Amino acid sequence: MSLNDSTNANGAPRTDETPQTRSHTGVLWLLFLGLALVLAGGVYQFVRAEHLSRDLAVMQANTEKRIAALNDRAVIDTESNQQRFDALKSQLEGATAAALRQARTEVTRTRSQLAKNIQQTQQELEQKHQEVASQLSDLKQDTSSKLQDTSAKLQDTSSKLQDTNVKLDQVSSDVEKTNSDLKRMVGDLGVMSGNIATNGKELAALRELGERNYFEFDLSKAKVPQKVGNIRVALKKTDPKRNRFTMEVYADDKTVEKKDRTINEPVQFYVAGSRQPCEIVVNQVKRNEVVGYLATPKVNAGRTAGGSTGF
Repeated sequence: MSLNDSTNANGAPRTDETPQTRSHTGVLWLLFLGLALVLAGGVYQFVRAEHLSRDLAVMQANTEKRIAALNDRAVIDTESNQQRFDALKSQLEGATAAALRQARTEVTRTRSQLAKNIQQTQQELEQKHQEVASQLSDLKQDTSSKLQDTSAKLQDTSSKLQDTNVKLDQVSSDVEKTNSDLKRMVGDLGVMSGNIATNGKELAALRELGERNYFEFDLSKAKVPQKVGNIRVALKKTDPKRNRFTMEVYADDKTVEKKDRTINEPVQFYVAGSRQPCEIVVNQVKRNEVVGYLATPKVNAGRTAGGSTGF
């Protein structure tokens, strides 16, 4: 069926078309429409390719022009740099030659000055060497003389030391003998006393031991007690024939009478804060006078609760 067969003379669709005829007509229109679109796309792609080709040709031409300009500029710069290099090289060669000549002159002058300084230094060292040798010789002689004097003094000192050692040995022997003569006794309070001195020599030995403090006294009968160490003592009675005496001891605001005691007997009493008793030892009994010493502990310490608290 043709297209003319589907229309009447006025161009209007024929009313007597069947459904199958209308279906074929729609398919034809779709085919025409697709073909038109394909042709339009081809034309657009062709035109765009032409434009791209033309733009690429223009860009290539511009690039070639820039490359040529850069080459020309590079040639010009290279020639200019070569000229500058040649000029600088020429200047450097001239300056280097002048510097070398000046350096050689300086080296020659320095060598000459150095040689002169070395010779002068050698002369000074030789002079100083001679001076030092002379001083050493004088010092050696002086030292030898002093050594002889020192040797003589050392011999004299050695002799004196030997004499001193002999004396020390004698003193040590005397001290040992004196210590062996010292006695220990039970005091009037029934407490074993320390060593008892019966004369001045033995008392000196006790002081050397350093176990106690010692205060010597020479008491006369008086109404006012006399201070001995840290206590006061009043002599009340003496009996020279029997070597006996009576005295009163004042300590810690207390008074106690030590009646009818004998010479070299430890008269004992305690003071506050002392664990060991203090001791009075009378070595001589004269008419209305006694001579002896007071011995007190070196360190005071509180006595035990069971210890004596009186005289």
